[in-house]
Amino acid sequence: MEKHVSTSKESLLKLWLHEEEIAHIHGWDFSHIHGKFDEEHDLPWNYEKIVRSCLRPEMKLLDIDTGGGEFLLSLNHPHHNLAATENYQPNVELCKRKLLPLGIDFQKAYARDKFLFPDQSFDIIINRHGNYNTGEIWRMLKKGGIFITEQVGAENDRKLVELLLNDVPDIPFPNQYLKIAKAAFENTGFSILESDEVFRPIKFWDVGALVWFARIIEWEFPNFHVKDCLENLYHAQEILERNGVIEGKIHRFLLVAQKPEKVPD
Repeated sequence: MEKHVSTSKESLLKLWLHEEEIAHIHGWDFSHIHGKFDEEHDLPWNYEKIVRSCLRPEMKLLDIDTGGGEFLLSLNHPHHNLAATENYQPNVELCKRKLLPLGIDFQKAYARDKFLFPDQSFDIIINRHGNYNTGEIWRMLKKGGIFITEQVGAENDRKLVELLLNDVPDIPFPNQYLKIAKAAFENTGFSILESDEVFRPIKFWDVGALVWFARIIEWEFPNFHVKDCLENLYHAQEILERNGVIEGKIHRFLLVAQKPEKVPD
């Protein structure tokens, strides 16, 4: 019996080390673990529908932290009315190859989420799970313009972090709460059109998928390596075999803010 368990653990280790080795993404593509995990299917809002409800063909739209431009292109908006930013270097190169030939105005932030786009360039600015600078949003939006963002909250995936890591780090983005974001926009002069904040399940049906996920989301799982966290992974495997699933919690919030029509020049 002991020999069987040892062999089983060796097989798991080999699988997990492989997932660790291949963990990388182009754009923001989680298709590698499709069917092995689930999140965000039950959010009380639909980010895409909110964006589409505000968008008209003649409007200029900026997508901040666009990933590989996947969502931006799915909007089927006129390319000459689109702009995008991205700071993760592999995605920057992907966007240059993918977006610039289409006539989409793409650029990288030059300093702390600041951009070279002129003042009052956009009717709509969108941002899903990316960084932003409230002052820059105000500067770049036209009067009456709208900012739409879905953000990852401060407490995202903490149960999974505690499961995998030996030394649990402090929350990496402690200000990521709706009330703090709302206050920042209101203090800048925006009106809040819509807002919501929720905690929802994230589920894994494969520990290898969790390994891949933890390596990709490295800011939440700092210094995660299979061999360093091996006993924790074996414990995760036990939970999976006992319960049929490994479950954590995601933290998300939505904010839709509008710049007033009447603003002093």
